[in-house]
Amino acid sequence: MMTETHQIKVSGLAVDIVRKDIKNLHLGVYPPLGRVRVAAPLRVSDEAVRLAVISRLAWIKKQKLKFTNQARQSLREYVSGESHYFQGRRYRLNVIYQNDKPRVVMRNKSSLDLYVREGSTREQREKILLTWVRQQLKTLIPTLIAQWQPIIGVTVAEWHVKQMKTKWGTCNIAAQRIWLNLELAKKSPQCLEYIIVHEMVHLLERLHNEHFVELMNRFMPQWQLFREELNRSTLGHEDWTY
Repeated sequence: MMTETHQIKVSGLAVDIVRKDIKNLHLGVYPPLGRVRVAAPLRVSDEAVRLAVISRLAWIKKQKLKFTNQARQSLREYVSGESHYFQGRRYRLNVIYQNDKPRVVMRNKSSLDLYVREGSTREQREKILLTWVRQQLKTLIPTLIAQWQPIIGVTVAEWHVKQMKTKWGTCNIAAQRIWLNLELAKKSPQCLEYIIVHEMVHLLERLHNEHFVELMNRFMPQWQLFREELNRSTLGHEDWTY
């Protein structure tokens, strides 16, 4: 897909414009600091984008304020005593040095034991823990997809987990494939389920329009509560790239 990227200023806000071979203009405000991004059709001018942004300035400022006020973690060093989250619970990390295969053990409902070799770097410890987190998340997803497929009336042909910086999930309708953010492993089970349902509903409705809301209300009446919980949850360290 052909793309073109540049930035403009609108009422003092930096707005990233990404032009693509798409039909409609999409405006988003993204964590951790409220970056404003517009995906626009190739034919749409900067002036048209500017007017679209101006028409939604109040909403944009509201979203940016949410990110400013949202709790966020400092950079994790993966050392004993740090707090790490899994399925919405906070765990104290215990780093145990040994000359055996690195592994992670959930010792109780409040502690994670990270077994590493002497002299391990921060990056190595992070990789070991994230590999464990990814494995745990991958054991949770299939059951939820299988549970919701007959309810929603769709089939997920393929799903994957990856680290994403601007979305909790994405959906490829043509391929019936969904991607889920690795960060969801840190959130509560209901937040993970909400995102899975959200992406599966996109197999019925591509846009976030009234029909999409109607479908979400039908299949998961409390979805907006789960969305608010997700939006209030602690953000990761803000050294994010796009």
